[in-house]
Amino acid sequence: MPDTIKYLLDESRIPKFWYNLIADLPSPPPPVLHPGTKQPVGPDDLAPLFPMSLIQQEVTTEREVEIPGPVREVYKQWRPTPLFRARRLEQALDTPARIYYKYEGVSPAGSHKPNTAVAQAFYNREAGIRKITTETGAGQWGSALAFAGALFGIQIDVYMVRVSYQQKPYRRALMESYGARCVPSPSNETASGRAILAQRADHPGSLGIAISEAVELAAQRDDTKYALGSVLNHVLLHQTVLGQECVGQMEMADDYPDIVIGCTGGGSNFAGIAFPYLGAQLRGGKAVRIIAVEPSACPSLTRGRYAYDFGDTAHLTPLTKMHTLGSTFTPPGFHAGGLRYHGMAPLVSHVKELGLIEARAYQQTACFAAGVQFARTEGILPAPEANHAVRAAIDEALRCREDGVSRAILFNLCGHGHFDMQAYIDYFSGKLADLEYDEAELAMALAGLPSLG
Repeated sequence: MPDTIKYLLDESRIPKFWYNLIADLPSPPPPVLHPGTKQPVGPDDLAPLFPMSLIQQEVTTEREVEIPGPVREVYKQWRPTPLFRARRLEQALDTPARIYYKYEGVSPAGSHKPNTAVAQAFYNREAGIRKITTETGAGQWGSALAFAGALFGIQIDVYMVRVSYQQKPYRRALMESYGARCVPSPSNETASGRAILAQRADHPGSLGIAISEAVELAAQRDDTKYALGSVLNHVLLHQTVLGQECVGQMEMADDYPDIVIGCTGGGSNFAGIAFPYLGAQLRGGKAVRIIAVEPSACPSLTRGRYAYDFGDTAHLTPLTKMHTLGSTFTPPGFHAGGLRYHGMAPLVSHVKELGLIEARAYQQTACFAAGVQFARTEGILPAPEANHAVRAAIDEALRCREDGVSRAILFNLCGHGHFDMQAYIDYFSGKLADLEYDEAELAMALAGLPSLG
């Protein structure tokens, strides 16, 4: 039996611990602040939203957090996920680069998101929670949490950004198939949603607005908690299973990446693949270029300000220091809905400030062109979000050709595009445009950042 097949069938290869980058950083990330007192939040401040087990993971400085047995049992359904070398893409590019991709599209929900959804559903069930509210952009997170809720007997209410709700009906159908309730956001079900609709009845929505709706409802009920699919430390922690698997799989290939790439919206899949390599580097291992790739229409890392801001539009959440475009910023309705968030994960933002990672932004048509080229050589159609990582990997491979240097490039193909076919239909028909955000709206949103004085 080939070694790769043996690896994929070997359950012992699934990590037993999540990796916490904070333990290896040269300086800790700034604290999360209470919006009223401007003082660091304590566990009691977060208790209305999250079970205590997840709150403890949010603030831990331990390098390893043990993965519970029931969570690993669910992981066995699709983990370890495969790592492929993109040899046909290398040939098409005529590059000396060695291109590898971690394929997370083999999960039941079709993306990396179940890595944290299963964990969060498990901890909520252990705490006696009966319902979880959440938001979703493209629908991948909503689908993953709906799947996890079905496994652990928890009702899931998903507030889906309205433009994505309209663009991606099959994602909505998948959530409902798992038993979740899917609501277009902004909605009339919450005070925050009604306030937005009063200003603009056809508002396309944003992740910040959808977060406000989900948080508002969770805070009102003792049997309901809130779950987030990206941004927070415990979410990034759970995703490190995929990066840890990459380390072992690259060893099997007798190789080690020179460049690690992930698309970034809130930061979860990027952290999942990058943090284990960054941690190894910080502990004295090989230096690796790590590149975070975001959409030009929502460029929090490349255009945002590093400042304290709210994670939601209605200002119901604590203040976190992150690269932000302003909590009231509404990105245009480009197809990579999972990347339409105004802020970047505080931990990803922190390592960017420390100069440990790079960031770049692309327009969506260039990303779709890369995704189509990848599909025609490797056979897998990427999700619109993943196309950003594909674009960067191709560009780095072409740079290797120009330099005449062979480098190992590793990127995270964080999900397939099977529920995003309308985006590809629009691309092939010439209807997919490169959308620009409103500079005046960005300036206004940044001017409204909270004052800590």
